[in-house]
Amino acid sequence: MKRILFCTAAALVLAASCAPTYKQAKYYDDAHFAVYQDVIDHPTTPKKVNYQFTEASELNLIGKIMPGTPNPYHRVDTVKYKGFTTGENRQVRCPTGLAVLFKTDATTISVTTKFGWEYQSVATMPIAYRGYDLYIKNAKGEWQWAASGAVAHGKSSDNLVLIKDMAVGEKECMLYMPNYSEVYSCKIGIEEGAHIKALDSPFRHRIVFHGSSYTHGVSTSRPGMSYPMQFMRHTGMQVLSLGVSGNCKMQPYFAAVLEDVEADAYVFDAFSNPDYKMIADRLVPFIDRMIAAHPGKPLIFQQTIYRENRNFSLTYDVKEQAKMDMASRIFSQILKDPKYKDVYFIQPNASVASHESMVDGTHPDDYGYFLWSKSIEKPLLKIFAKYGIK
Repeated sequence: MKRILFCTAAALVLAASCAPTYKQAKYYDDAHFAVYQDVIDHPTTPKKVNYQFTEASELNLIGKIMPGTPNPYHRVDTVKYKGFTTGENRQVRCPTGLAVLFKTDATTISVTTKFGWEYQSVATMPIAYRGYDLYIKNAKGEWQWAASGAVAHGKSSDNLVLIKDMAVGEKECMLYMPNYSEVYSCKIGIEEGAHIKALDSPFRHRIVFHGSSYTHGVSTSRPGMSYPMQFMRHTGMQVLSLGVSGNCKMQPYFAAVLEDVEADAYVFDAFSNPDYKMIADRLVPFIDRMIAAHPGKPLIFQQTIYRENRNFSLTYDVKEQAKMDMASRIFSQILKDPKYKDVYFIQPNASVASHESMVDGTHPDDYGYFLWSKSIEKPLLKIFAKYGIK
C-alpha cells in the first residue's frame, strides 16, 4: 500500500508540473524531487524477470475476417481459396488488422514471435511491418498508446520487452499484430505470479475494409496507425482488414473470398491499384457479385486519394486522374439505378494544403492516415445509421 501511495503521489506531482507555461519558472524544493527519486529507486518490475508466456490466439483475437483458418494469424485460408499470386498469397497470410485483447495485472509485457515469411521495406517502419503496437485503456475509458517495438532483423526469436514498471493493478490491453509479415506463433509474456486473461471485445459490429497498400498500412510507423485501425479506435466499430498492398484490383478470386465473409458493411479502396481501363472492365461485375452475395448490406467505395507523385510528372498525373475520372463516371451512371441502392461512393482525404503528409509520394504518413480516417468517419457513420449499424 505504501508503494502505491508513493506512485500516486509522484503521478500527481508530475501532472501538476505539466501545467501551462508561465512567464516565471516555478521553484521546486528538494522534497518534490525526493518523490521522483523514490519511484526511480523502487521500480515495480524487478531487474531480472522470469517471464511466463501465453499464446495470443488463446486470448481474444479480433479483426479476423474468417474464423477457423488452420493458422489463427492468417486472414485467409490459402488452401481453400485459390488463384492468388505468390505475393498475394503471402499478403493474405499476414495478420494485418488483427489485435489481441487481454487484461492483466502485470507490470511488464513482452512478446516472442516465430515468423514465417518476413517483409522488408524502405518506406515502412520495421515496427509496423514486423513489430507490435500496444494500447491500454486509460482512466477515461479510451484506448491510449502504451508501447511499440520490433526485434532486430535476424533476431526474431528474442523476447521483445514492450513495457515495464507499470503501476500495480489490472489493465485492459489491445496488442496489434505485425502489419506485413507472416506469424506462426505469438506469445505474450508477463512476470511470473501475475495473471493474463482474455478481454471481451468492446468493439461493435463487423466492418470489412478491402483495399490497396493504403488499407494495408504501408508507410505507417506502427501497426495501429493505418486508417482502418484508427477508424476502429475512433468509432468503437470492429474492423476486418483485407488490405493487400499493390494487389487490390477487383480480381474474381478476391471477390470469392469476400462473398464468404459475413459482415455488417463493406468498405472498399478499390481504385488505387488498377488503371482506368481495368476499372472500366471490372468495377460493375465486382459490385454485382457483392450485391448478390450480401443483399441489403451497404457497399461503400472510396475514391482513390491524390498522390503527391503526380505534382510535376505529366504522365503520372494523367494516369492518376484517369483512374479517378473513370470511377466517378461509372458511379454517376449506376447510382441512378435502384439495383444499386445499397452502393455508395465517398471521397477520402489524406492530405493538407501544405502537401507534406506523404512519405514516398504515394503513401501517407501517420498523420495523413489520421486525416483519411477522420475524412471518412462522418460519411460512413451516416451511411451505417441507415442500416442500424451504430
